Amino acid sequence: MPYEISDKKELSPEQREELLTGLKARFEKNMHRHEGVEWAGVQEKLEANPEKLWSLHEMERTEGEPDVIGYDEKKDEYLFCDCSKESPKGRRSVCYDREALEARKKHKPENSAIDMAVSMGIELLTEEQYRSLQEIEPFDKKTSSWIRTPADIRELGGALFCDYRFGHVFVYHNGADSYYAARGFRGILTL
Repeated sequence: MPYEISDKKELSPEQREELLTGLKARFEKNMHRHEGVEWAGVQEKLEANPEKLWSLHEMERTEGEPDVIGYDEKKDEYLFCDCSKESPKGRRSVCYDREALEARKKHKPENSAIDMAVSMGIELLTEEQYRSLQEIEPFDKKTSSWIRTPADIRELGGALFCDYRFGHVFVYHNGADSYYAARGFRGILTL
């Protein structure tokens, strides 16, 4: 399913209700991801930030299964992340960024991870965030996910991705223009 960028960044009342119901069910089923966090506070923030709700809808639509993975008391911010067991299906087979997409002469993918993330209102995980996510539970045991790549690596044509194998997180490099059916990206959203 190719990802289509929508100009309409608001949800219908039905979409909103369906999303909130689904997010709440996932939240309650996976309390180990956000111990000590109460749904009422999350829902209050979601209802006050319709643009973030739209971004979560896009994460859900592309099969990311977003869930709360943290709360910063000082900033009063919740952290949502894709918690699908494998890299989200609706975001695979993409190269790293627009520059890599345009540089590719043959067999171009339909999109890039960075372009998709920007259009969805989310960010790719950093290596540190990816490692923290893996401390909650193992993800990407069969797939891999692009992560935010430092500028010096990207300037040389490379990009970084991670996966979880043999009980460890591995960070790898590839040409930024590469893409594979088993590689997508995980997004993170602060609310």
